[in-house]
Amino acid sequence: MTPLTRRRFGASLAVLAGALAAPAARAAAAARPLYKDPTAPIAARVDDLLGRMTLEEKVAQMVGIWLKKEQIQTSEAEFSAEAASKAFPHGLGQISRPSDRRGAKAGAFAGAEPGTINRTPAETARYINAAQKWAMEKTRLGIPLLMHDEALHGYVARESTSFPQAIALASTWDPETVEKVFAVTAREMRLRGSNIALAPVVDVARDPRWGRIEETYGEDPHLCAEIGLAAIRGFQGRTLPLAKDKVFVTLKHMTGHGQPESGTNIGPAQISERTLRENFFPPFERAVKEANARAVMPSYNEIDGVPSHANRWLLHEVLREEWGFQGATLSDYFAIREMVTRHKMYETPDDAAVAAIKAGVDVELPDGEAYNRLPELVRAGRVSQAEIDAAVRRVLALKFEGGFFENPYGDLKNADRLTAAPDAIALARQAAAKAMVLLKNDKGLLPLDAGKVGRLAVLGTHARDTPIGGYSDIPRKVVSVLEGLQAEAKGRFQVDYAEAVRITESRVWAADEVKLVDPAVNARLIAEAVEVAKRADVILMVLGDNEQTSREAWADNHLGDRDSLDLIGQQNDLARAIFALGKPTIVLLLNGRPLSVNLLAEKADALIEGWYLGQETGHAVADVLFGRVNPGGKLPVTIARNAGQLPVLYNAKPSARRGYLFADAAPLYPFGYGLSYTTFEIGTPRPARASIGAGESVRVEVDVTNTGSRAGDEVVQIYLRDEAASVTRPVKELKKFRRVTLAAGEKRTLAFELTPADLAIWNIDMKRVVEPGKFTVMAGGNSRDLKSASFTVG
Repeated sequence: MTPLTRRRFGASLAVLAGALAAPAARAAAAARPLYKDPTAPIAARVDDLLGRMTLEEKVAQMVGIWLKKEQIQTSEAEFSAEAASKAFPHGLGQISRPSDRRGAKAGAFAGAEPGTINRTPAETARYINAAQKWAMEKTRLGIPLLMHDEALHGYVARESTSFPQAIALASTWDPETVEKVFAVTAREMRLRGSNIALAPVVDVARDPRWGRIEETYGEDPHLCAEIGLAAIRGFQGRTLPLAKDKVFVTLKHMTGHGQPESGTNIGPAQISERTLRENFFPPFERAVKEANARAVMPSYNEIDGVPSHANRWLLHEVLREEWGFQGATLSDYFAIREMVTRHKMYETPDDAAVAAIKAGVDVELPDGEAYNRLPELVRAGRVSQAEIDAAVRRVLALKFEGGFFENPYGDLKNADRLTAAPDAIALARQAAAKAMVLLKNDKGLLPLDAGKVGRLAVLGTHARDTPIGGYSDIPRKVVSVLEGLQAEAKGRFQVDYAEAVRITESRVWAADEVKLVDPAVNARLIAEAVEVAKRADVILMVLGDNEQTSREAWADNHLGDRDSLDLIGQQNDLARAIFALGKPTIVLLLNGRPLSVNLLAEKADALIEGWYLGQETGHAVADVLFGRVNPGGKLPVTIARNAGQLPVLYNAKPSARRGYLFADAAPLYPFGYGLSYTTFEIGTPRPARASIGAGESVRVEVDVTNTGSRAGDEVVQIYLRDEAASVTRPVKELKKFRRVTLAAGEKRTLAFELTPADLAIWNIDMKRVVEPGKFTVMAGGNSRDLKSASFTVG
């Protein structure tokens, strides 16, 4: 047989084989349920699967497991298919925090357990893959699991990249950088198999006593929305279904959470509907409408007597009917239980479960304490089958939109290798440098010249032991300020270190008890630090907070809010002693809340607000101190002089802040403030038209010039005031901003479009409208130093 004949004969056999196989393939396709067909429309797949499910299987999709993980694990905390099948014969909706080792020992509250060493990337991928294999192959319908994890400023898992804390990311005023940060976070999550983030936090924070302010993007609804949208794009991408390196987001916490009574976590939010709509709703609404957020978490607090988890007006009428939200609502940890135990609103978990499902809460986390009772409540007539179906439909849609029915697994082969990769570490350093806010440099001490420093004294316990903020795990490497400066100094200047002052006995975020250091111990440390400082040519003090002095207060025995904004302990004593030496002194703040640093603002030669800067703290600080990076961060919050000024918001009403006897009513530093090693001139805004119609936009141009001698970043901020309205309006409201880099002497004209949405208000009838009249538009580098122009809406 010739080669040509052999090829023809082989082709004939292939055609015959294909003809014989075609009916079998068609039969197999016909036998495969529609919901397993990836080419079918998602709505059809959801309908098909929902129609096959029993009531118990539906309810199983509405719960997670965390405190009772021992029910699905071995004694070594490895996933057990046998145990899972026994405990959850109807399947399971999701596993809470699969990267932790919860279940190896008992726990009781929402925080991490102190002293626990969680899973490595490969261990997490192995655990998740085993769990997903069970769900896909050992449950009747093969429904994959959601795997949710915290991801506030990076994936909260062992060895993952730790980026600057949320409030520091907001200080960048740079959505592009924030998007990159959370793209890396999503990538590291999916490597292990985690597929939904409990982030971002888009709460507007209006009380700095609240320990969770560090988790937020600040006090302004527009800034919170813009940074939140960037985070969502990073996590989730711009299209569905999810790409293989993306995860779903969960918007937290809807809403009013950021202005609790007395500044204490989960306190009642005494907030009117108008204030909700003007200040707290916008970041959530925009995330739903503009970024297709697919999950929302209600807040713990009550509004007007109704906890958010029982608030149908909030979760259904506003979220779903007004905004068109199509995703799932996930309870905050133990929040349904807390309607019984804390709010004292219901007598039994059954009552709380009924209230939550009717309000619109689709899933109970972290465990199914109350929702496990839903089958009995349906049979008792207290919950309808339709209410269950509506919730489950939304959960299933998430799983189809994520592509999890096709591939729910982590990348075991690459999980270790690609976690904290070089590009992630470089981005962490860049983001930290961009986040720092220069508050004072009036003597030009910064940037330092390494050839002229001579001897640098580095003072403060957190110069060596680096706080990185709440909702963090253990990165592979954290670079301390001391390490960064020692590396900078090699062969050029000398670095001396003194602990100088300790704040707390430990800084373990999850530990319940917080013990301040004995003042006598600090007195000795301060005396030693003074002796070190006497020999120095330049001094750097690292002061502020740590993970215990400002944090989430998740239980009565785990507090985190404070009634003062002052530096805690003996830090001011240290500062006074060092300032008395009269030497050039820089202060770097590492902290989570805005602090009333009156003494530092008065006496320091240079003052930098760093917040918590993540694992690359030391390298980034060296970059800024020595001028490789020109600081361009801006405050996302107002810094008060003391707690007595609160609330001290930049967007106050005209009748607010008349003044005090014997005190200055102005804040210590205004919202949007931040200096540079160069200087900028921002011109008067120029509206393109003097008058526009109610449905029209107006283009506003602003010139910005670098008037100094080095390249730098400026954030041009655009504020607006409606001068005549049917209800009182704030003195100014941020509407647009842009961070730009300009060479020395460079001038650039920026254009901003003010749309009807920017001009609209909630009128006397609580309708969102653009009212006719005069508008003042303001431009500047912060909320205080502004130039203005006006236009009218006819």
